[in-house]
Amino acid sequence: MENNEKKSINKMRALVYHGPEKIMLEEKPKPVIIKPTDAIVKITTTSICGTDLHILNGDVPAVTDGRILGHEGVGIIDEIGINVLGFKKGDKVLISLITSCGSCSFCKKAMYSHCINGGWLLGNTIDGTQAEYVRIPFADNGLYLLPPNVDEESSVMLSCNLPTGMECGTLSGKVKPGDIVALVGAGPVGLSALLTAKLYSPSKIIMIDLDDNRLEVAHSFGATDLVNSSDGKAAEKVMAITKKAGVDVAIEAVGISATFDLCQKIIAAGGHIANVGVHGKPVELHLEKLWASNVTITTRLVDAGTTSMLLKMIQSKELDAKKLISHHFKLSEIISAYNTFKNAAKEHAIKLVIKV
Repeated sequence: MENNEKKSINKMRALVYHGPEKIMLEEKPKPVIIKPTDAIVKITTTSICGTDLHILNGDVPAVTDGRILGHEGVGIIDEIGINVLGFKKGDKVLISLITSCGSCSFCKKAMYSHCINGGWLLGNTIDGTQAEYVRIPFADNGLYLLPPNVDEESSVMLSCNLPTGMECGTLSGKVKPGDIVALVGAGPVGLSALLTAKLYSPSKIIMIDLDDNRLEVAHSFGATDLVNSSDGKAAEKVMAITKKAGVDVAIEAVGISATFDLCQKIIAAGGHIANVGVHGKPVELHLEKLWASNVTITTRLVDAGTTSMLLKMIQSKELDAKKLISHHFKLSEIISAYNTFKNAAKEHAIKLVIKV
């Protein structure tokens, strides 16, 4: 009996990737401390990111058969390595998708996503958060202590979506007061970019998507103009809204050729195209039209440098992250959760919360 109990204690449930379109909820070994800077976190809340769907489509070849997916989560510290200084067992923490050592050349430039010893590891090159437990390398840098007045569901939006929208969209696009901003893609990251772009007082925020439900959600979040692109005339509609001037900032939050192309068609001279989407296939760059337009195009992986700031804004009620959430599931229902997220238009899904 004791041996059976010990075996069960050392096992956990986890969502495991087995190649494109193949995922299973399985029993896996509970993670253990490998390095003295590690922490083991007992997951209480996790979520599914659009990047997880790109993984399922086979767009992220670094993710191999047997990997536990997920890079978003909140939980309780179960165990810490001897060199972890900022946390103790029992602390409730937010998990960042980015792992950073803090000492390599990229970390010293605040490019934590390109950390030589880290970067985007969770659910990519090491096991992730869609499980009962997860190992967090460099825990002092990758975890944030949660204030008691911030709930878990709001907090999990800070693992990835809100910092990505802020850094890769709003900040890379250099949104400033009075700008006309176009957001292409009203998924969780596009809506996060909308919420953070509003902080900089643009004169217009144009949301472009195929899904009328998501467009209505964007309107409720503060979008001033809505464009359904299903008729292939999105560029013409945007140019009509801007009286042929184009937009100052175009934020691409889908990750396909058509949406990046749309950004190139609607950007004004001197404007910024901020790519946020995960592209699995090549896109065309129309330099024959843009070469003299003083346009800046940025690409970026989130560094999570804004996480602490955004957490303070949620704590002070200046940012309502909870309204991104549309569905709730249990870990035992995670396959159904993926199916719901894959059929977001039909299911009216935005962001899914999974309770472990």
